[in-house]
Amino acid sequence: MPKVAVVILNWNGIEFLKKFLPSVIENTNPELAEIIIADNGSQDQSVDWLRQNWPGLRIVKLDKNYGFAQGYNLALREINYPYYLLLNSDVEATPGWLEPLVEILDSDPSVGACMPKIRSYHDQSSFEYAGAAGGFIDRLGYPFCRGRILSYVEKDHGQYDDNRDIFWASGACIMVRSELYFSAGGLDPFFFAHMEEIDLCWRIKNMGSRIKFCHQSQVFHLGGGTLPKSNHKKTYLNFRNNLIIIVKNSKTADLVRICLARMFLDFVAGVYFLIKMDPGETFAVFKAYVSLAGHCRTIARSRREVMKKIKPAFHKEIFQGSIIWNFYIRKKREYNQLGF
Repeated sequence: MPKVAVVILNWNGIEFLKKFLPSVIENTNPELAEIIIADNGSQDQSVDWLRQNWPGLRIVKLDKNYGFAQGYNLALREINYPYYLLLNSDVEATPGWLEPLVEILDSDPSVGACMPKIRSYHDQSSFEYAGAAGGFIDRLGYPFCRGRILSYVEKDHGQYDDNRDIFWASGACIMVRSELYFSAGGLDPFFFAHMEEIDLCWRIKNMGSRIKFCHQSQVFHLGGGTLPKSNHKKTYLNFRNNLIIIVKNSKTADLVRICLARMFLDFVAGVYFLIKMDPGETFAVFKAYVSLAGHCRTIARSRREVMKKIKPAFHKEIFQGSIIWNFYIRKKREYNQLGF
Protein backbone atom coordinates (compact mmCIF):
# COMPACT_ATOMS: atom_id res chain seq x y z
CA MET A 1 0.00 0.00 0.00
CA PRO A 2 1.31 3.53 -0.76
CA LYS A 3 2.49 5.54 2.24
CA VAL A 4 2.11 9.04 0.76
CA ALA A 5 -0.96 11.02 -0.27
CA VAL A 6 0.04 13.68 -2.79
CA VAL A 7 -2.85 16.11 -2.33
CA ILE A 8 -3.40 18.91 -4.83
CA LEU A 9 -5.89 21.56 -3.76
CA ASN A 10 -7.74 22.92 -6.78
CA TRP A 11 -9.98 25.94 -7.16
CA ASN A 12 -11.03 26.90 -10.68
CA GLY A 13 -7.63 25.70 -11.82
CA ILE A 14 -8.43 23.67 -14.92
CA GLU A 15 -5.61 25.31 -16.90
CA PHE A 16 -3.07 24.55 -14.16
CA LEU A 17 -4.27 20.95 -14.01
CA LYS A 18 -3.94 20.56 -17.76
CA LYS A 19 -0.45 22.03 -17.71
CA PHE A 20 1.09 20.55 -14.55
CA LEU A 21 -0.81 17.45 -13.44
CA PRO A 22 0.67 15.21 -16.18
CA SER A 23 4.18 15.82 -14.80
CA VAL A 24 3.06 14.81 -11.30
CA ILE A 25 1.41 11.64 -12.56
CA GLU A 26 4.31 10.72 -14.83
CA ASN A 27 6.95 11.19 -12.13
CA THR A 28 5.12 9.66 -9.15
CA ASN A 29 5.49 5.96 -8.39
CA PRO A 30 1.94 4.65 -7.71
CA GLU A 31 3.39 2.05 -5.34
CA LEU A 32 4.77 4.86 -3.21
CA ALA A 33 2.03 7.49 -3.42
CA GLU A 34 -1.57 8.12 -4.41
CA ILE A 35 -2.35 11.39 -6.15
CA ILE A 36 -5.57 12.97 -4.85
CA ILE A 37 -7.30 16.13 -6.03
CA ALA A 38 -9.07 18.14 -3.33
CA ASP A 39 -11.51 20.39 -5.16
CA ASN A 40 -12.35 23.58 -3.29
CA GLY A 41 -15.83 24.13 -4.77
CA SER A 42 -14.60 24.94 -8.27
CA GLN A 43 -17.09 26.50 -10.67
CA ASP A 44 -15.11 25.88 -13.83
CA GLN A 45 -14.91 22.50 -15.58
CA SER A 46 -12.04 21.18 -13.42
CA VAL A 47 -13.85 18.19 -11.96
CA ASP A 48 -15.48 17.18 -15.26
CA TRP A 49 -12.12 17.43 -17.02
CA LEU A 50 -10.44 15.29 -14.36
CA ARG A 51 -13.11 12.60 -14.58
CA GLN A 52 -12.89 12.52 -18.36
CA ASN A 53 -9.10 12.54 -18.67
CA TRP A 54 -7.91 10.90 -15.43
CA PRO A 55 -10.80 8.68 -14.34
CA GLY A 56 -8.57 6.73 -11.94
CA LEU A 57 -7.72 9.77 -9.81
CA ARG A 58 -9.46 10.14 -6.48
CA ILE A 59 -11.28 13.44 -6.03
CA VAL A 60 -12.31 14.84 -2.65
CA LYS A 61 -14.99 17.36 -3.55
CA LEU A 62 -15.76 20.20 -1.14
CA ASP A 63 -19.02 22.15 -1.38
CA LYS A 64 -17.44 25.63 -1.59
CA ASN A 65 -14.15 27.49 -1.58
CA TYR A 66 -12.81 27.21 1.98
CA GLY A 67 -9.47 28.80 1.14
CA PHE A 68 -6.08 27.12 1.17
CA ALA A 69 -5.96 26.34 4.88
CA GLN A 70 -9.42 25.01 5.64
CA GLY A 71 -9.68 23.41 2.21
CA TYR A 72 -6.70 21.22 3.05
CA ASN A 73 -7.92 20.57 6.59
CA LEU A 74 -11.28 19.28 5.41
CA ALA A 75 -9.84 17.20 2.60
CA LEU A 76 -7.10 15.61 4.69
CA ARG A 77 -9.62 14.41 7.27
CA GLU A 78 -10.87 12.04 4.57
CA ILE A 79 -7.41 10.79 3.60
CA ASN A 80 -5.57 8.16 5.64
CA TYR A 81 -1.86 7.84 4.84
CA PRO A 82 1.29 8.05 7.00
CA TYR A 83 2.59 11.05 5.04
CA TYR A 84 0.80 13.95 3.37
CA LEU A 85 2.42 15.92 0.56
CA LEU A 86 0.60 19.19 0.01
CA LEU A 87 1.26 20.28 -3.57
CA ASN A 88 0.17 23.43 -5.38
CA SER A 89 -1.63 22.89 -8.67
CA ASP A 90 0.94 25.08 -10.47
CA VAL A 91 3.94 22.88 -9.64
CA GLU A 92 5.81 20.78 -12.19
CA ALA A 93 7.32 17.60 -10.76
CA THR A 94 10.61 16.17 -11.99
CA PRO A 95 11.87 12.57 -12.23
CA GLY A 96 12.71 11.18 -8.79
CA TRP A 97 11.19 14.11 -6.95
CA LEU A 98 9.27 12.12 -4.34
CA GLU A 99 11.62 9.37 -3.17
CA PRO A 100 14.21 11.65 -1.45
CA LEU A 101 11.48 13.36 0.57
CA VAL A 102 10.12 10.02 1.75
CA GLU A 103 13.64 8.92 2.65
CA ILE A 104 14.08 12.02 4.84
CA LEU A 105 11.03 11.15 6.94
CA ASP A 106 11.65 7.39 6.89
CA SER A 107 15.22 7.71 8.10
CA ASP A 108 14.74 10.12 11.00
CA PRO A 109 11.64 10.15 13.25
CA SER A 110 12.68 13.51 14.69
CA VAL A 111 11.92 15.17 11.35
CA GLY A 112 8.26 16.11 11.11
CA ALA A 113 8.20 17.80 7.71
CA CYS A 114 10.42 18.46 4.71
CA MET A 115 10.45 20.23 1.36
CA PRO A 116 12.28 20.01 -1.98
CA LYS A 117 14.31 22.61 -3.81
CA ILE A 118 11.84 24.92 -5.53
CA ARG A 119 12.96 26.63 -8.71
CA SER A 120 11.09 29.06 -10.93
CA TYR A 121 9.05 27.58 -13.75
CA HIS A 122 9.62 30.68 -15.90
CA ASP A 123 13.34 31.02 -15.13
CA GLN A 124 14.50 27.52 -14.35
CA SER A 125 18.02 28.57 -13.43
CA SER A 126 16.62 30.66 -10.55
CA PHE A 127 15.04 29.80 -7.24
CA GLU A 128 11.33 30.46 -6.85
CA TYR A 129 10.09 33.17 -4.51
CA ALA A 130 7.82 30.97 -2.38
CA GLY A 131 10.25 28.56 -0.76
CA ALA A 132 13.50 28.44 -2.73
CA ALA A 133 15.95 26.30 -0.71
CA GLY A 134 14.17 26.43 2.64
CA GLY A 135 12.47 29.05 4.78
CA PHE A 136 13.55 31.03 7.86
CA ILE A 137 12.38 34.05 9.84
CA ASP A 138 14.28 36.83 11.56
CA ARG A 139 13.85 37.97 15.16
CA LEU A 140 10.95 40.25 14.17
CA GLY A 141 9.12 37.52 12.32
CA TYR A 142 9.97 38.53 8.75
CA PRO A 143 10.18 35.42 6.54
CA PHE A 144 12.95 34.81 4.04
CA CYS A 145 14.55 31.87 2.27
CA ARG A 146 17.88 30.49 1.28
CA GLY A 147 17.87 31.79 -2.27
CA ARG A 148 15.32 34.59 -1.72
CA ILE A 149 15.48 37.55 0.62
CA LEU A 150 12.54 39.95 0.35
CA SER A 151 12.25 40.77 -3.38
CA TYR A 152 15.69 39.49 -4.42
CA VAL A 153 15.78 35.97 -5.87
CA GLU A 154 19.11 34.21 -6.48
CA LYS A 155 20.24 32.01 -9.32
CA ASP A 156 20.77 28.40 -8.32
CA HIS A 157 24.44 27.49 -8.67
CA GLY A 158 24.27 24.58 -6.26
CA GLN A 159 25.24 26.88 -3.37
CA TYR A 160 22.51 25.40 -1.16
CA ASP A 161 22.82 21.76 -2.15
CA ASP A 162 22.83 20.33 1.34
CA ASN A 163 20.14 18.73 3.43
CA ARG A 164 19.77 20.92 6.49
CA ASP A 165 17.30 22.01 9.12
CA ILE A 166 15.11 24.97 8.20
CA PHE A 167 12.43 26.94 10.04
CA TRP A 168 9.57 26.54 7.58
CA ALA A 169 8.77 24.56 4.48
CA SER A 170 6.88 26.07 1.58
CA GLY A 171 3.17 25.37 1.22
CA ALA A 172 3.79 24.99 -2.50
CA CYS A 173 5.31 21.58 -1.76
CA ILE A 174 5.54 20.31 1.81
CA MET A 175 5.60 16.73 3.07
CA VAL A 176 4.45 16.24 6.66
CA ARG A 177 3.67 13.30 8.90
CA SER A 178 -0.11 12.98 8.97
CA GLU A 179 -0.29 12.31 12.72
CA LEU A 180 1.82 15.39 13.41
CA TYR A 181 -0.26 17.52 11.05
CA PHE A 182 -3.37 16.91 13.12
CA SER A 183 -1.71 16.97 16.54
CA ALA A 184 -0.25 20.39 15.68
CA GLY A 185 -3.73 21.60 14.78
CA GLY A 186 -3.43 21.65 10.99
CA LEU A 187 -3.46 24.85 8.96
CA ASP A 188 -5.21 27.78 10.64
CA PRO A 189 -8.43 28.48 8.67
CA PHE A 190 -8.50 32.09 9.88
CA PHE A 191 -5.57 32.79 7.55
CA PHE A 192 -7.59 31.77 4.47
CA ALA A 193 -4.38 31.97 2.39
CA HIS A 194 -0.72 33.04 2.65
CA MET A 195 1.80 32.23 5.40
CA GLU A 196 -0.34 29.52 6.98
CA GLU A 197 2.48 27.03 6.35
CA ILE A 198 4.88 29.17 8.38
CA ASP A 199 2.41 29.16 11.25
CA LEU A 200 2.04 25.38 11.04
CA CYS A 201 5.79 24.85 10.86
CA TRP A 202 6.38 27.10 13.88
CA ARG A 203 3.92 25.00 15.87
CA ILE A 204 5.56 21.80 14.65
CA LYS A 205 8.96 23.07 15.78
CA ASN A 206 7.57 24.19 19.14
CA MET A 207 6.36 20.60 19.58
CA GLY A 208 9.97 19.43 19.26
CA SER A 209 10.01 18.19 15.67
CA ARG A 210 12.48 19.27 13.01
CA ILE A 211 11.86 20.52 9.47
CA LYS A 212 14.35 19.81 6.71
CA PHE A 213 15.26 20.93 3.22
CA CYS A 214 16.08 18.15 0.74
CA HIS A 215 18.16 19.25 -2.22
CA GLN A 216 17.95 15.89 -4.03
CA SER A 217 14.27 16.59 -4.70
CA GLN A 218 13.39 19.38 -7.11
CA VAL A 219 10.20 20.92 -8.49
CA PHE A 220 9.38 23.97 -10.60
CA HIS A 221 6.75 26.40 -9.34
CA LEU A 222 4.86 28.87 -11.49
CA GLY A 223 3.89 31.04 -8.51
CA GLY A 224 1.18 33.67 -8.13
CA GLY A 225 -1.41 31.23 -9.41
CA THR A 226 -4.21 32.45 -7.15
CA LEU A 227 -3.07 35.97 -6.32
CA PRO A 228 -0.19 37.67 -8.16
CA LYS A 229 2.39 39.63 -6.17
CA SER A 230 0.87 42.92 -7.36
CA ASN A 231 -2.56 42.10 -5.93
CA HIS A 232 -3.43 44.33 -2.96
CA LYS A 233 -5.33 41.50 -1.29
CA LYS A 234 -2.09 39.52 -1.19
CA THR A 235 -0.35 42.44 0.54
CA TYR A 236 -3.22 42.66 3.04
CA LEU A 237 -3.09 38.92 3.82
CA ASN A 238 0.70 38.88 4.09
CA PHE A 239 0.85 41.78 6.56
CA ARG A 240 -2.12 40.55 8.60
CA ASN A 241 -1.14 36.90 8.70
CA ASN A 242 2.50 37.58 9.49
CA LEU A 243 1.46 39.51 12.60
CA ILE A 244 -0.95 36.74 13.62
CA ILE A 245 1.87 34.20 13.34
CA ILE A 246 4.00 36.29 15.70
CA VAL A 247 1.20 36.72 18.25
CA LYS A 248 0.30 33.04 18.20
CA ASN A 249 3.74 31.52 18.48
CA SER A 250 6.23 33.93 20.06
CA LYS A 251 7.51 33.72 23.61
CA THR A 252 5.54 35.95 25.97
CA ALA A 253 8.71 37.78 27.01
CA ASP A 254 9.38 38.77 23.38
CA LEU A 255 5.86 39.52 22.23
CA VAL A 256 5.46 43.20 23.16
CA ARG A 257 8.92 44.14 21.84
CA ILE A 258 8.33 42.39 18.53
CA CYS A 259 4.84 43.81 18.03
CA LEU A 260 5.93 47.39 18.75
CA ALA A 261 8.86 47.09 16.35
CA ARG A 262 6.63 45.61 13.67
CA MET A 263 4.01 48.34 14.06
CA PHE A 264 6.70 50.97 13.47
CA LEU A 265 8.18 49.15 10.47
CA ASP A 266 4.75 48.50 8.95
CA PHE A 267 3.97 52.22 9.30
CA VAL A 268 7.20 52.96 7.45
CA ALA A 269 6.20 50.46 4.76
CA GLY A 270 2.83 52.19 4.37
CA VAL A 271 4.52 55.58 3.94
CA TYR A 272 6.94 54.03 1.44
CA PHE A 273 4.04 52.74 -0.65
CA LEU A 274 2.54 56.23 -0.67
CA ILE A 275 5.84 57.73 -1.83
CA LYS A 276 5.83 55.18 -4.64
CA MET A 277 2.35 56.43 -5.58
CA ASP A 278 0.70 53.14 -4.69
CA PRO A 279 -2.06 54.06 -2.23
CA GLY A 280 -3.69 50.64 -2.73
CA GLU A 281 -0.74 49.00 -1.00
CA THR A 282 -0.86 51.55 1.82
CA PHE A 283 -4.56 50.87 2.28
CA ALA A 284 -3.83 47.11 2.34
CA VAL A 285 -1.44 47.64 5.29
CA PHE A 286 -4.01 49.81 7.07
CA LYS A 287 -6.73 47.24 6.41
CA ALA A 288 -4.52 44.51 7.90
CA TYR A 289 -4.35 46.39 11.20
CA VAL A 290 -8.09 47.10 11.17
CA SER A 291 -8.70 43.37 10.76
CA LEU A 292 -6.32 42.58 13.62
CA ALA A 293 -8.10 45.05 15.88
CA GLY A 294 -11.47 43.62 14.96
CA HIS A 295 -10.39 40.05 15.63
CA CYS A 296 -8.11 40.60 18.64
CA ARG A 297 -10.19 38.31 20.86
CA THR A 298 -10.15 35.53 18.28
CA ILE A 299 -6.38 35.84 17.86
CA ALA A 300 -5.81 35.95 21.63
CA ARG A 301 -7.96 32.85 22.05
CA SER A 302 -5.98 31.12 19.32
CA ARG A 303 -2.74 31.94 21.13
CA ARG A 304 -4.10 30.54 24.39
CA GLU A 305 -5.07 27.30 22.65
CA VAL A 306 -1.60 26.99 21.11
CA MET A 307 0.09 27.69 24.45
CA LYS A 308 -1.91 24.92 26.13
CA LYS A 309 -0.36 22.31 23.84
CA ILE A 310 3.13 23.65 23.22
CA LYS A 311 5.71 25.90 24.76
CA PRO A 312 7.59 28.40 22.58
CA ALA A 313 11.27 27.53 22.41
CA PHE A 314 14.51 29.00 21.12
CA HIS A 315 15.18 27.83 17.58
CA LYS A 316 18.57 28.26 15.99
CA GLU A 317 16.79 28.60 12.63
CA ILE A 318 15.52 32.05 13.68
CA PHE A 319 17.95 34.69 12.42
CA GLN A 320 18.81 36.93 15.37
CA GLY A 321 19.51 39.91 13.16
CA SER A 322 17.10 42.02 11.10
CA ILE A 323 16.45 41.10 7.49
CA ILE A 324 15.10 44.61 6.83
CA TRP A 325 18.31 46.21 8.18
CA ASN A 326 20.56 43.80 6.32
CA PHE A 327 18.70 44.14 3.02
CA TYR A 328 18.10 47.89 2.85
CA ILE A 329 20.96 49.33 4.92
CA ARG A 330 23.79 46.78 4.66
CA LYS A 331 22.79 45.85 1.07
CA LYS A 332 23.03 42.13 1.78
CA ARG A 333 20.84 40.48 -0.84
CA GLU A 334 21.91 36.84 -0.64
CA TYR A 335 21.49 34.33 2.18
CA ASN A 336 25.20 33.45 2.31
CA GLN A 337 26.06 37.10 2.97
CA LEU A 338 24.15 37.05 6.28
CA GLY A 339 26.69 34.87 8.08
CA PHE A 340 23.78 32.84 9.41
